[in-house]
Amino acid sequence: MASFAKIGLNSKVIEVLSVHNNELLDSNGVEQEVNGIDFLTKLTGYPVWKQTSYNNNIRKNHAGIGYTYDEDRDAFIPKKPFNSWVLNEDTCRWEAPVAYPDDGNKYNWNESALSWDLVE
Repeated sequence: MASFAKIGLNSKVIEVLSVHNNELLDSNGVEQEVNGIDFLTKLTGYPVWKQTSYNNNIRKNHAGIGYTYDEDRDAFIPKKPFNSWVLNEDTCRWEAPVAYPDDGNKYNWNESALSWDLVE
């Protein structure tokens, strides 16, 4: 199955649908994104779709509702979780300004302290 994100105002993902891979095949049996877009446009009447991938090999991240499609990066970017977090340009994912501790414990981000708090 192939996944496609429906892109709304401000490039926000408003829906994600699955399409059978057969719908993407061209006359040579090669999958083409445009064929999936054409299929969904005919099915739904909505014209703006972008293919996405669960294994993140298309457009950096699998799209989710509320994600933004960034045309310049050709990537789906999740909502920024905290004001202090910065976008990793390679993965198009948000990262804390302090690395997550690598000690086997669980932590929650503390935005006011800009640190990780141990979960008791």
